[in-house]
Amino acid sequence: AIMPAGIGAAVSTITASENLAASDLVNIWNDGGTEKVRKADATGEGKEICGYVLAGVTSGAPASVYSSDTITGLSGKTPGQVQYLSTTPGLMTATAPSTSGNVVQQVGVAHSATAVSFRPSTPITLA
Repeated sequence: AIMPAGIGAAVSTITASENLAASDLVNIWNDGGTEKVRKADATGEGKEICGYVLAGVTSGAPASVYSSDTITGLSGKTPGQVQYLSTTPGLMTATAPSTSGNVVQQVGVAHSATAVSFRPSTPITLA
């Protein structure tokens, strides 16, 4: 390892409760006392961003969930543009949700067409 011990991306292994695609934003939730991970989305409270996956996994399989660093493998991002949690599960968008009940949460800022620095903000539910 090039980095000193304790330095680098924070990663946890958590069972997926649904199929996840590479670069999906995810939410960690309690399934009857068992920690599980699912796609995050901004349609309402309860599925805010907790991290992201870099590789796809199937439901029931262990997922490597990252909570720092850079989300890679993206496309079409504009460098310098803020990205928000989308109302489409697992995805991000350059346009903040605007419907009553939606959750507005920044994911981070694009630093290339294919990468976004992961710096989630505190979620705000629209009235």
